[in-house]
Amino acid sequence: MNLYFLGTGTSQGIPVIGSHHSVCQSADQRDKRLRVSIMISWEEYIFVIDCGPDFRQQMLASNCQRIDGILFTHEHSDHTAGLDDIRPFNYRQGDIPVFAHQRVIINLKKRFDYIFETSNKYPGAPSVQTFEVVNNQPFAVGNKTAIPINVMHGKLQVFGYRIDDFAYLTDVKTIEEDEINKLKNLKVLVVNALREESHHSHFNLQEALDFVNVVKPQKAYLTHISHILGFHEDVQQKLPANVYLAYDNLQIKF
Repeated sequence: MNLYFLGTGTSQGIPVIGSHHSVCQSADQRDKRLRVSIMISWEEYIFVIDCGPDFRQQMLASNCQRIDGILFTHEHSDHTAGLDDIRPFNYRQGDIPVFAHQRVIINLKKRFDYIFETSNKYPGAPSVQTFEVVNNQPFAVGNKTAIPINVMHGKLQVFGYRIDDFAYLTDVKTIEEDEINKLKNLKVLVVNALREESHHSHFNLQEALDFVNVVKPQKAYLTHISHILGFHEDVQQKLPANVYLAYDNLQIKF
């Protein structure tokens, strides 16, 4: 399996517009973070988890030529606002499958009503096939199976996903033991770590590290990072040997 970190930043991205924070002014490319998203591929299959407002830029940077579907974690704008930019894929492939909680599908239909229009649809508008994701009901992605992982983002339900020995969780604050049990024997775990200070709806750095220690993957990568977590180089030096701070355009094969 191949992982491509399309974006590793929080909802504002880094640099934050108008910010004079030292991390926002950093010359290190690893400190420049688009909104959080990942591309996973194997054999002839390519899937994206979330498509935020930087989706077009991310597809160009990764030289992505096609996608077999989008898995949505939840409906927040930094995870969904790029849906209109699937149009070039539509022109070549037709409808793009999207997988999401029923609540998220309803939200997308409200925000992107022209995509879901069934009568008098505007020519050239994006087109999707929707597939509802239900907790404890694995579903097919290409020739593999995705297992939804139910977590809480403050008071909002969010889905993470496990595919083979890989799992992707973002915007996590709490997770029940039954869901943690779905994450055993991972080779790679990706999980959010917003900042060092506590946050009402995200893991901070210590909570993320504690979670990694419970799940015990072979390797863990931290994502959904705020500028106030610090410089990439400085933070990485503080992390355990099997934990890495992800950065945009990082690619992993395993």
